[in-house]
This record gives sequence, structure tokens and C-alpha cells, in this order.
Amino acid sequence: MEKYLSQLNEAQLAPTLQIDGPMIVIAGAGSGKTRVLTFRIAYMMSKGIDPFNILALTFTNKAAREMKERIASIVGSSEAKNLWMGTFHSVFAKILRIEADRLGYPSNFTIYDTQDSDRLIRDIIKEMNLDKDIYKYKQVRSRISSYKNSLITVRAYFQNPELIEADTMARRPKMGDIYKAYVERCFKAGAMDFDDLLLKTNELLTRFPEVLAKYQNRFKYILVDEYQDTNHSQYLIVRALSDKFQNICVVGDDAQSIYAFRGANINNILNFQKDYLDVKVFRLEQNYRSTKNIVNAANSVIDKNQTKLDKVVWTANDDGGKIIVHRSLTDADEGRYVASTIFDTKMNHQLPNSDFAILYRTNAQSRSIEDALRKRDIPYRIYGGLSFYQRKEIKDVLSYLRLIINPKDEEALKRVINFPPRGIGQTTVDKLMVAANGYNRSIFEVMKNIDKTNVKVNSGTKTKLLNFVTLIESFQVMNQTADVFELAEYVTKTSGLIRELNKDGTPEGVTRMENIEELLNGMKDFVEGQKEIVDATGSLAEFLEDVALSTDMDNDKDDGNKVALMTIHLAKGLEFPYVYIVGLEEDLFPSAMSMNTRSELEEERRLFYVALTRAEKQAYLTYALSRYRWGKLVDSEPSRFIEEIDEEYLEIETPIEERRINPMLSADIFGDVEPNKVRFKPAKQPKFDKGKTKKSPEKYQAPTPKNLKPVAKSSANAGSPNLFDNKIAVGNMVKHNRFGTGEIIKIEGTGPDTKAEIKFQVGVKKLLLRFAKLEVLG
Repeated sequence: MEKYLSQLNEAQLAPTLQIDGPMIVIAGAGSGKTRVLTFRIAYMMSKGIDPFNILALTFTNKAAREMKERIASIVGSSEAKNLWMGTFHSVFAKILRIEADRLGYPSNFTIYDTQDSDRLIRDIIKEMNLDKDIYKYKQVRSRISSYKNSLITVRAYFQNPELIEADTMARRPKMGDIYKAYVERCFKAGAMDFDDLLLKTNELLTRFPEVLAKYQNRFKYILVDEYQDTNHSQYLIVRALSDKFQNICVVGDDAQSIYAFRGANINNILNFQKDYLDVKVFRLEQNYRSTKNIVNAANSVIDKNQTKLDKVVWTANDDGGKIIVHRSLTDADEGRYVASTIFDTKMNHQLPNSDFAILYRTNAQSRSIEDALRKRDIPYRIYGGLSFYQRKEIKDVLSYLRLIINPKDEEALKRVINFPPRGIGQTTVDKLMVAANGYNRSIFEVMKNIDKTNVKVNSGTKTKLLNFVTLIESFQVMNQTADVFELAEYVTKTSGLIRELNKDGTPEGVTRMENIEELLNGMKDFVEGQKEIVDATGSLAEFLEDVALSTDMDNDKDDGNKVALMTIHLAKGLEFPYVYIVGLEEDLFPSAMSMNTRSELEEERRLFYVALTRAEKQAYLTYALSRYRWGKLVDSEPSRFIEEIDEEYLEIETPIEERRINPMLSADIFGDVEPNKVRFKPAKQPKFDKGKTKKSPEKYQAPTPKNLKPVAKSSANAGSPNLFDNKIAVGNMVKHNRFGTGEIIKIEGTGPDTKAEIKFQVGVKKLLLRFAKLEVLG
């Protein structure tokens, strides 16, 4: 037996050695499914199966890259390069480029991202004179996306009275017309959006039997990772391609199906055994990632779901610590608790920041956490923020590059035709758009033949338009011989982009220049990397393809030693020694929008299961009794998911003190108040608090480091000459909650009016010492 197979346990080895026929691997969290997929492909290749005949579909490009590297280390890089491996979108974009002419598209079609789609839909709504408050472009785009993923084409839409009626009832009777215009404009621009990559692949395989036969014979062996996350469109493609040989292996975990909002259909994995004859079923149930307490707690929650496949996840790992449940009074307190415990755990065990992750249900929850981490000087990184490739200056450069490849690309052209400013105003662009629609030609073609059209512009504007056409055509000539780095460097200089950004001396302008420099660095890396890939040239077309199909997580470079903050959806597939799941309150998690049906609630429970199983050593569950939502402080109650965990796996931390912000009014104006009487009625205690507190529970209080001395205790003794105990002096280093660490450069005034000028990283601040909460560092 091959040496690498000895790394597998019995349960992992069985599916690895099974090559032919349909099979499903039901893989629990942390059970080594990626290893099984990797070794199975390597084993198939070692048994003489041509890598050109293997198709492997993964959840992210990053996962595909890592698997390819591991396979290359076993069978050699030259053979591994021949595998068709990647996400659904990247693999089918490759097929569509090969077969594009059958569908009437150029092989170098542009792939529109969400921003491009939004701009186009906004334009269409404006041109049709529709009310933008009723036809909100993001809602319209989401609706069109769901049509495409459900294989509802424009023709199918207009043949379906129920859909038309539903949109009419939603006061959007023109929805079908917008959809039709959007599809036509994309086609005219030689562009597909992300959903088209699946829809058009289905169209290709359905309308052209010879194409289907070609790829069925090509992909004799198909492997699909994260099968529980496939939508209807992906499911049909996989069914069609695997129909001839039926050598299909799907891997997934129904308990981790969390993408219903994106169209994922859990029934694909639940019904797999009905779709194929003689399906072999394998179960990976041993969790290698987490402690017994975490695994058992997660099992006790997911058992509450009725819709699931049979499996019992277990682990041979240590029991580990119990899951800590912490109740805070407010979301700000919750943030302070998280930051303090991270700080203490890190210091006590000498751990890197990257061992910690904070997971939340919605992005908006990150603010109070961020504030607390900043005050503790704990570096963090938010995942899922504005992606590098979505920044304005990067989009500007990419739009020039897209135009070189596909001059029909209207969105790219409109973005850069007057940037940097070259005297081509919006009125001129509007005239060009009208003419382009009238002639059924692209804007670029109208500009190129401006003398033969009826577009009324003065001679100066005409010259500017023709100069722009010449500029793009000169770039196209260079593109025939240059790699993407050489071309982009030339484009950024010749177009005037660099010159324009250099005019802006602000910090933001400098950052934009640095971003463009980083883009060029990335292109250089890309060109070098492409040298390792068969038939790759490092061309502009290859680079744009790579960018269009990348995701925020794929582009993640090692961002140093930082705490990770992200939504639970983004955390899927990741693992961290210490995990905080925050905001565990009813109507937040589970979300108020996901409790209308059993299936929605079960999806939320699966999401909680995913969050909990990211933890290797210790999990923390936190909730607040009140939280700011839309600017208002609202009372909260603990999430049902905490109650659903068996009590033996929990350690409840319940603060004794119920500290609330002092009311504006004194309570004694309404009558006598007994000493020590609680002024606020305590929130209703969840049942799991009863008898479950630690032996000597006390409110969490972060220890004060020994070398820090509190300053300016109160304004009551402001007149005292010993106000600051002579600890405040010019040259002292102090720490401020908001501004960080700084040096005192000047002190003026006496008594309660004493002021200090302090030089912080954010600049010099003048603070009134009786109010400033400073800690002297020395």
C-alpha cells in the first residue's frame, strides 16, 4: 500500500480506496474530509487514471490550491497540473470560454461582479423612469440572481403567471422588463455575471448534446466537496456530467448546510442516495479538531434538528474545559469581557493573537467588539470587509484592463472614459449610450465611428473621443506581446492615472497609490506563479479571470498576528484554538428573520453548530441583557441555542452585580428607598442559570497591570494640591482609553483646571486632567 495511505484511519481509508461508482462521504466537523478527497485523487492517479479525466469541485479557490499542492507532493507537480480542480464558477467559466461562440459570446467575455451588476441595474431603472424607492437596485439584483439560480430565464419568467403576479403584488410590475433589459445589456456588452456562469453552463449542456457528450467523456471521475452547499443549478450540472459513467463522489455534512439564503438546497445531499443506483455510503465520524466537551455540546444542539442524516460524531481528544457562558448587561460590556479574557488568556499562556476568533451573526455586531479590542491594544482583522479588488482605485485600473480585452464592456468604459478627467462629460456619455442602443452597437464602436453616426457633439469633444479610442487600441496592441504586469504598469502611467493620484497629497491619496503599487506587486507574483502552470502565459486574460473569480478569503495573505473577526458564514472551513460566539440572543441569533418556519430555524441551528465546531480548545458563548439596535437600547433574552446544550458541558459565569447606567432621576423622589435595594428589576433568568453558577461567582474584572497607576480618581478632591500624587509630569508616558499611548509634552493651569498637552499617535490632544482617565506608564 502506498506510504501516504498509512496516515488515514480505517473510516478515512475505505472511501479513499473506493474508485468506481457513485458514493457519498458524510463527514462530520473536523473529521479530515479534505485529507480523504486529496488522498483519493492521488490514489486514483497512482492507479493509472489520467488526471485530465478527473474533475474536482471545491468550495473556495483557496481550498483547491491547497489540495493541489498536497496532491503534487504525492504524485509530482507535473501530473497535478493536469487536474481540473476549482470552484464551480472557475471551472465552468473555463468551459464557457472554450464554448462561448455557441452561445453568441466572445471567448474573452467579461465577468461582472456585484458592483458592476448594481450599476447596470441602477442605470436601467433610471432609463425606465421607475421609482428607485420601490425598485431598489440591490433587491432587484437579488431577485434576478434567485431567478437565474432557479433556472428561470427571461422567457420562462414571462411564461409563468405566478411569478408575474407575485412581482405585481410586491408593487414591482416592471420586474420582468428590468430582467429582460439587464440580460440584453449584459449580452451586448459581452459580459456574464456570477449566476450566468452556472445558468449558461446549464444552457450549454442542455442545448448542445455534443458538448455534453464531450465533457462527459472528459470527466469520467467527478468529486464534489461541500455538497450540502450546492444549489439547484449546480446540482443539475453535476447530474448531467456524471450521468454517463456515474463515477461520482460527493463529500459533505448536512449539519453544516448554512447557505439556503444563497440558494443552497440541503435536499441535494439528503436525497443523493435516491439519485443514483447502488450508492456506497461512508461516514467520517471521528472529530480530530475539538475537545470532547465541544464535540458533545455541538451534538446535543444539532440533535434537535429533525431534518438530518444519521451519524454520531465523536472524538478521542481530551475532555477539555467546559463551554463558558457569559452574561453581560450591555453589548459594550460584552465587548469589554471578550477583550479582557483574550488579553488574560494570551498573557497567561503566552499565546499569539491569531489563536483567537470572534464570530457573530451579522457584521454590524463588530463595532462594540472592535472598540473594546482597540482600547486593549489587541490587533485584529475583520474578514469580509471591503475586498481589495473592490476599492475605487483598483476598480479603475481593472476597468482599463477589462476594456483592453473586451471593448464592448460598457460598465468598464463608463467608469474610465473621463477618469482621469479628459473633458468627456456625462451629457456626451448619455448621447453615446442612446446612440449605442439605437444602432444596437457597443459604445466603443459608436465612438470609433463617430463621424458616421448622428451623435451631435462639437469637434473638440469628437477629437477627445477619438483620442480615447486610440489610447485603448494602443493598449490592445501592447497586450499581444506583454504580460499583465508590463501592460498594467504601462497603462497606469500612460492613461494618466498615476499622475492624477500623485496630485492628491492627503493620507487617503497616499493609501490609494500604495494600493495600486500592491496591485502591480500582485501582478508580478501572478506572472511568476503562472510559469508553474501548464499552458499558462501570465497574460491579462488569465489575470482578469483569476481576479473575477477570487473571494475575500482566497485573497487573504498572512495578515500577521491578529485576532480574527468574522461572520459565522465566513468562518466555515476554518478552525481556531479559542472561539467566542457573541450576541447569542433571541431575534439576533437565531435571527428574527429566520424563525418563521421549521426549516429556517433548523438552518440557524446548523449555523450555530458550525460556529461551535470551529473551536479546538475552548469556546465562549456570550450574550447581553440589552443591546443597541438601530440606535435604540432594547432588552434581550438569551438564545434558545444556549438552553439546547446539555448542562453538563457548560460553565455559567453570572455576574453578581447588576450594574446599570445611573438614571437621570433619583429614585427617592418617588418615596423612601430601602438601603441596598435593587433599583432595577433583574432580567428574567434563563433556566440554565439555576444552580449552575461557579462556586464563588463574581463579576468579571480585568486585573490592573502592576506598573500602571490610576490617575485623577475623582473631581471631588480636585482642589487638593496632591491631586495626582505628583505622578503626572512632562515627559511621562500615559495611556488613554480612546487615544492610546502618548507622551506628556506640556502641563498648564492649577487645581481642577490643570490641563496637559499629550502627543499621541493620532496627534497632540489637550486634556483637562480632572476628566481625563489616564494611566501613567512611566
